[in-house]
Amino acid sequence: MALNTDFIGRTFPPSPPYEVSRVKIREFADAIGDRNPIYRDPEAAQAAGHPDVVAPPTFPIAFSLGGDYFSDPELGLNYAMVVHGEQRFEYKRPIVAGDALSAQATIADIRKAGRNELLKIVTEIRDAQGELVVTTYNTIVERGA
Repeated sequence: MALNTDFIGRTFPPSPPYEVSRVKIREFADAIGDRNPIYRDPEAAQAAGHPDVVAPPTFPIAFSLGGDYFSDPELGLNYAMVVHGEQRFEYKRPIVAGDALSAQATIADIRKAGRNELLKIVTEIRDAQGELVVTTYNTIVERGA
């Protein structure tokens, strides 16, 4: 079943706030094998000019792709055939412990690539004051569509 191109341009409601904690940042840094002290030690982060520990640059992937759009049957996505194709992040400021972030996704494009389909998602991540923190660009590949 082909992905429904009527979803191109559709923006979904913002997610509930994601509470960023020192523990979540440390666990993410551990998972990716990055021992940088600014991800673990508040004093090291402050010495580097941050108010608290900083999240690694790829941290938003932990919560930015959790939208209901994946499970919408009208989209036609077979999640069992999905692989992560590409990701990119444009930061306005670093994510730090204590942030409460909401993610709002837009399906930017759907296109065929051989037997696969590519679903491009742009997600704006904002803090509790509504300020843009980072924009994520993700390509999801549905294999053998």
